[in-house]
Amino acid sequence: MMFIAQNHLQLIIEVFFILFISLIFILNLTNISLSVVTFLSLFLSGGFVLLFGADIVLLIIASSQNEFTHPFGPIALLGVITALSALNVMEDSGVDVRSLKRLVYILIVLITIFGGLMHRSFLLLWILGLFIGHLIISKSFRKKSFLTIKRILMFLGIAVAGFLGLEGISRLTGMTIFSPLLRLQRIEQYSSSSIKMVLNSTQLIGHSGNSSFWGTGGNAFAEGYITLPMQLILMFGLPFPLFFGVLVNQKDTIDYMLPGIMGYAYDFGYLGLIGLMIFVLFTIIIGFKILLIYREKRENNNKKYLGKEVLLIGVLTAFISQALIGMFVFNRTINGTALLTFLFLGALILANVVTLKRRT
Repeated sequence: MMFIAQNHLQLIIEVFFILFISLIFILNLTNISLSVVTFLSLFLSGGFVLLFGADIVLLIIASSQNEFTHPFGPIALLGVITALSALNVMEDSGVDVRSLKRLVYILIVLITIFGGLMHRSFLLLWILGLFIGHLIISKSFRKKSFLTIKRILMFLGIAVAGFLGLEGISRLTGMTIFSPLLRLQRIEQYSSSSIKMVLNSTQLIGHSGNSSFWGTGGNAFAEGYITLPMQLILMFGLPFPLFFGVLVNQKDTIDYMLPGIMGYAYDFGYLGLIGLMIFVLFTIIIGFKILLIYREKRENNNKKYLGKEVLLIGVLTAFISQALIGMFVFNRTINGTALLTFLFLGALILANVVTLKRRT
């Protein structure tokens, strides 16, 4: 019974350790070669093009969507950055990768269009991730960055044009879901009252029960504002409080319209927020230290860790981007199914720390 989670936070921690232990065995007992990682990253990227594209088609013809960009956006970013990293290794070895690079760039453009049409938060995560990934790749392979002030301004101009284009599509089609201005209006509508409620109700551990959706009174903790996927909780029959779409605006004040630091602080208290920030910083620092070790081995002509190195570059990029957007822009980016993705990425980074010795 001691291993059965009693609330949402315990379940989140337990799932993380299950993922962490599983990934340790996967990384150590499977062949993580450069060719395997390259193939899987290209396959994954192509798959997300189809998935995001199908979601947009459903939205247009049936006015319904599955919103795959929230949980799988960071995984798509992992795929393309890993592919670009692998192509850099091949290029340094004298392999002609021009055709594969063109393919990756096409996949990036398609994911940008399909994912950006679906959600503006994904577009922010995606553009930020591409910049972070480029910087990590440039440092790892000691290459001069192509980023200049002129190019950065050009990309910012493209981003602004993209948002204006979405607003134009929204008005021409009458589909308000495409409108960035509507999203900004919703943030403006809910943010001030939400911030006041969170700041006035958050405690060292949990929050005031009188302020919560459930109105429990007293001190409340881990009430489901931050949670793993509902399907996971229902599958195990765990008696946790869940939101089933009722009074969605009540949850929007914490879930969608506020940064994650406020959502986590409200549900788990200030200590929970501190724990989240420590976890994120610790994971990023450890990830970069391991990446440095992998780079040194590659530069010493040790090719054993090439697959793990390019995979780690992709995972670090995805984790950092998801953390920044989720913590400081939109809570939804690290909540629900997206939180499961976040735990997976963090566990995959930390799993590189452990090396299992095989008996001969």
